[in-house]
Amino acid sequence: MEESWATLGVDLHLETTGEATSGTHSGVRKGLTDALREAVRGGRLAPGTRLPSSRSLAVDLGIARNTVADAYADLVAEGWLTARQGSGTRVAERAVPRPADPEPRRRAAGGPTYDLMPGTPDLGSFPRAAWLKAARRAMASAPNDALGYGDPRGRIELRTALADYLSRARGVHADPDRIVVCAGFAQGLSLLGGVLRARGLREMRVESYGLDVHWDLLKRAGLRTRPLPFDERGTSTAELGSKRGPGPGPGQGPGAGSGPAKAALLTPAHQFPMGDPLHPDRRAAAVDWARREGGLILEDDYDGEFRYDRQPVGALQGLDPDRVVYLGTASKSLAPGLRLGWMVLPAPIAAEVVEAKGGAEWACGALDQLTLAEFITSGAYDRHVRGARLRYRRRRDELVAALAARAPEVRVTGIAAGLHAVLELPPGTERSVVQAASWQRLAVQGLASFRHPDARVPGRDALVVGYGTPADHAWAGALEALCRVLP
Repeated sequence: MEESWATLGVDLHLETTGEATSGTHSGVRKGLTDALREAVRGGRLAPGTRLPSSRSLAVDLGIARNTVADAYADLVAEGWLTARQGSGTRVAERAVPRPADPEPRRRAAGGPTYDLMPGTPDLGSFPRAAWLKAARRAMASAPNDALGYGDPRGRIELRTALADYLSRARGVHADPDRIVVCAGFAQGLSLLGGVLRARGLREMRVESYGLDVHWDLLKRAGLRTRPLPFDERGTSTAELGSKRGPGPGPGQGPGAGSGPAKAALLTPAHQFPMGDPLHPDRRAAAVDWARREGGLILEDDYDGEFRYDRQPVGALQGLDPDRVVYLGTASKSLAPGLRLGWMVLPAPIAAEVVEAKGGAEWACGALDQLTLAEFITSGAYDRHVRGARLRYRRRRDELVAALAARAPEVRVTGIAAGLHAVLELPPGTERSVVQAASWQRLAVQGLASFRHPDARVPGRDALVVGYGTPADHAWAGALEALCRVLP
């Protein structure tokens, strides 16, 4: 089929045969008549729509005017069109069969009414008005080259804003040239996994509790994940030690001179999902290991902005910027739909990550990057985080109070920071509580789903409850539903 475009009041795509535009008069006439008839029959030309004059349509299609006039006459005779003096040619007012509307999407039977799954902020609190103001200011001052393919590291405006913010708020040693903007944490982890695999890495040490999606990303990059021990003081970094000889000399990258690079993925400021920071002794031990063995630590600082009952725990990267990759994201502080994250990279690996990212997809959306840069530099980001911190702390306090009143046997831990809490359950009850929650149409997640399959840790029954997820109007109902299912 050859396709022609004609302006019929609005743009309309007409499908015609090759004979309709390049054949005999009768063939062209038949092809145009069939195409117009099908447009009316299929509902693309609504009753009462005025068609262009025969002269205009002939020019658009590149055919003779009398051919269009004859096609119109045929359709008038058939009753598809009407032609009146002074009114032009219009689609006839008649019942035209239309394709059946698709069946409306229905909520799955038994789908959740309340969502307490961890990992998502309150999307209803996204600062729309402030974001729009930042977007307007960013667009007004954006250079023309911002709309091009750009630098795979990301817009310099955002990298500069992030370098200042991360240094001030998280104690990160950040240079804009060593920051790479990525489409969220997952893309950053995938890029790093691919680069380390190309360097010879075969295994990544991870925490006993974490996200299977991260382990799967590393697996797809060709890396096996092996969990570190976990005890009452949190993740143990003692097993990071190795019997290898001395690490690389000055100026050499991770793994240089000592065989394949070694690496570990940690959540030092707020272990996910258990909620405690990495013990100071173990923080120091992890950095010592990386220096000694030429290793690399991937620091997932997923919710570092939110702390309540403690002083902020600075980024591990501040202890050794040459041995720690800092990964942050706007997914918890703003919204995961922005798909904006960042890596602060040690110099030896930065060029390799940039090359890998550039070959894959170039930069993330420039307009959102420019908006976030303006949002940060204007102070709107800090104001939003302060407001969100107060709102989430209030929810956490309400959660703790409700549990103390209605489920005093349930111990709540991991609540000094972040957007979720761990609810310790009586032994053997986790599965039944999760099942009871599903009957109440309450989405919750058991701790067992966060345990690495190779982890050697004692079984613990608990729920991981995300108190940041529900909208404000749904929070009271979600809390009530949670209390009903607890033992």
